[in-house]
Amino acid sequence: MCRLFGFRSAVPAAVHPALVTEKNSLVIQSREHKDGWGIAAYGVEQRPTVAHGVGPAHSDPDFHRVSSLVSSHTVVAHVRQASVGGVELRNSHPFLFGPWSFVHNGTLRNFDRHRKAVESLVRSDLAANIRGTTDSERCFHLFLTRMATRSSLEGAVRLEDVAASLAETMELVANITDEPGQDRSAMNFLVTNGEVMVATRRNRTLFVSDGRRSTSCTAAPLQHGTRLGQLLIASEVLCGNQTAWNEVSEDEVIGVDGRLVLHRWRLSEFALSR
Repeated sequence: MCRLFGFRSAVPAAVHPALVTEKNSLVIQSREHKDGWGIAAYGVEQRPTVAHGVGPAHSDPDFHRVSSLVSSHTVVAHVRQASVGGVELRNSHPFLFGPWSFVHNGTLRNFDRHRKAVESLVRSDLAANIRGTTDSERCFHLFLTRMATRSSLEGAVRLEDVAASLAETMELVANITDEPGQDRSAMNFLVTNGEVMVATRRNRTLFVSDGRRSTSCTAAPLQHGTRLGQLLIASEVLCGNQTAWNEVSEDEVIGVDGRLVLHRWRLSEFALSR
């Protein structure tokens, strides 16, 4: 289990509150999820600037330093509680490929038994880039494999292609790892290339916000087709400054395109193309 955070904004903005000073910031969550951290921030370059740590974020001065400096239109952050793969820097999220950043909150069921079957679905040249031992990194490269059937992995992409590729990744992995009588594999994924951002919910909590304020920290669901000023995605509600959040539904895919227009789909809307 881990915790993830995604931020996409029309204008660069600081994310220090969500990462450090909020009542339920990632720093607070890292007291339980203490096996590494990572932050990817997108600036003028196509590829993100990334910092990783292998210890608890709450006691790592580098996490606090990086968090205080980040002001960007797109940020992805993660704190890890190791379930598959050792506590090593190469296993810290976000995982990267070209302009893409990827984080995962969850665990694939019985991954040791199913690892080779999952790896067999990854295109060989992409599989050669896998460095760590996590289930998450393999899911990322399976996403890249599916995405590459639709688009170049560099340059502009369609939001619908990213969402379909992430949904297919979930379905393919579920077909391998889900077993009768056991909990489903947990696959809260979040991926971005700095412009589009897409997240999925499966067997873990996930919340979204457009940054509006509310005395109760809750708001009506954000509607499909709405153009936002910003989008925040988090494993848990971050409501210290009374930001309003609503819950993403189980088996939902949610994301914004380059103009920050919100899209929401049910997983069942995506037909797996093999």
